[in-house]
Amino acid sequence: MTIAPAQLNDPAVRAFVTAVNAGDREAVFAVLTPDATMSDDGAERDLGEWTDKEIFGADGHMDVESQSPNGHALVVDYRNSTWGAMRTAWRFMVTDDGKISRFETGQA
Repeated sequence: MTIAPAQLNDPAVRAFVTAVNAGDREAVFAVLTPDATMSDDGAERDLGEWTDKEIFGADGHMDVESQSPNGHALVVDYRNSTWGAMRTAWRFMVTDDGKISRFETGQA
């Protein structure tokens, strides 16, 4: 069963997932801190390059399967035109002012 983005517990994570699914680069970066970082399968990645390649340039889409009580950890059926569909885990670090300062993703 998929959790609708509107039902995600954390507002910043909700905005991130909604923006990814809309292909809205501006909205994704609006919810991130200016110095946000990320990793993919444990390897640090350049945020701009990674999002361009894995999300915006490849029609990335997140179908959320489950979330932690605080909404900062998700299990997602992630798909894009490069890799197809895969079950992934996402963990978000959210600042006190409601921005995402880091996210980590990888196969679940």
